[in-house]
Amino acid sequence: MRKERDEDFDANLAGEDGDTEETKRRWFKRIKKGILTATKDKADAPEGLWTKCPTCKYTCTVTELRENKFVCPKDGYHHRIGSGEYFEILFDENEYTELFTNVISKDFLGFVDLKPYGKRLEETYAKTNLHDSISVAHGKINSHDLVVACMDFEFIGGSLGSVMGEKISRACDYCMEHKIPFMIINKSGGARMMESAFSLMQLAKTSGKLSQLSDAKIPYISLCTDPTFGGTTASFAMLGDIICGEPGALIGFAGPRVIKETIKKDLPEGFQRSEFLLEHGFLDFIINRKELKDKLTDLLVMFKN
Repeated sequence: MRKERDEDFDANLAGEDGDTEETKRRWFKRIKKGILTATKDKADAPEGLWTKCPTCKYTCTVTELRENKFVCPKDGYHHRIGSGEYFEILFDENEYTELFTNVISKDFLGFVDLKPYGKRLEETYAKTNLHDSISVAHGKINSHDLVVACMDFEFIGGSLGSVMGEKISRACDYCMEHKIPFMIINKSGGARMMESAFSLMQLAKTSGKLSQLSDAKIPYISLCTDPTFGGTTASFAMLGDIICGEPGALIGFAGPRVIKETIKKDLPEGFQRSEFLLEHGFLDFIINRKELKDKLTDLLVMFKN
């Protein structure tokens, strides 16, 4: 029986085209198992399609993450996002007017560290397509007017420089002129050292402007995201009529490593996280990004009434 099956198999290998049995056998044996595509010919998955949560390691598509407001669907970790993403989340139909785009940084001091400050600015402009470390926009949130100044950490660490101070000051004037509430979304590593005293002067400048805003009875909301440090925390980030934070955000002046080395003591668990600050009275509340728009709407209605 087995012999008959072998004879039938040999006959099928011969085929109708006249190929010999031996030729067919050699062809059949050349078939190899596994993937034979050369490494140089393999197509990699396009970048930007997948992302991994840094805390729980959950992997999902960027589209899925965007639909979830850039919050991890598994453990709720809030991914860092820029001004464009915040404006998309907040403003109705993603419609808004960006203000003061003509204000850009300049190298007044001819500062040089690893590279000239002017060259660093040129490279950052080209890489990020941003005007500076903060963007200001006027739009509507559930039909309520709001001016939002949002920082971008990818622009030299969201550092506080002369342009950020000027944009915040102009935004305050704009809000007072049009009677519109003001909001700053903080995300910064601190003052921009390349501008030296020009950067430090912005603490007093912005604080003075926000004082005028308060005198004019215009509400100011400060949202602290991860990370909010240095000169921003020492000035406008902690001057809001409402001061709130995103879950798990690092908020402080000096970093925890610097503080630990200075006081030579271990820091409390969760030190400088938004939950720690809420417990100690520095924040009014913590708000999930998926609820941010509705919560802001409630605040705007409350202020209006």
